[in-house]
Amino acid sequence: MHYVIPVVVDWPGTIIAVNVGGAVSFYLLVRNELWVRGLLATAGVTVVCHILAQPVAGVGIALPVFVPPASAAIVALLLSRCYAAPLAYIGGSMGTLIGADLLNLHKVQGLGAPVASIGGAGTFDGIFLTGILAVLLASMFSQPVRRRMGTMQAPR
Repeated sequence: MHYVIPVVVDWPGTIIAVNVGGAVSFYLLVRNELWVRGLLATAGVTVVCHILAQPVAGVGIALPVFVPPASAAIVALLLSRCYAAPLAYIGGSMGTLIGADLLNLHKVQGLGAPVASIGGAGTFDGIFLTGILAVLLASMFSQPVRRRMGTMQAPR
């Protein structure tokens, strides 16, 4: 894969930009009471992302585009077919954030990237898109939620 390396003249160092997302993941954890499964989904995606994340000079930490959403969808489906979509979002967003960004933070300084974004930033937010793609993939194979008298109920 080719990366566009920004050209910066006379830059003093690397700026760390932080996206404090994850509120949606926390909401999904609380709303669906998926504490243990959410932790397992996050741990599974974290391991995959950390193994595959590579430092790229002038760019930062790179990761194959479809690996985080695919791994999040697979882990979520293995943990729960009924709650696959929220688990995929939680595992995809938090697992990628931890595995690719936070666990490789010590490698960013020597890469010469002018800006290092923790959790994605700007118009192409990788963490958010990972969560959305993971939800779409997991939803294609998950069980439908049972509806009873106008309210949504899913078996635990």
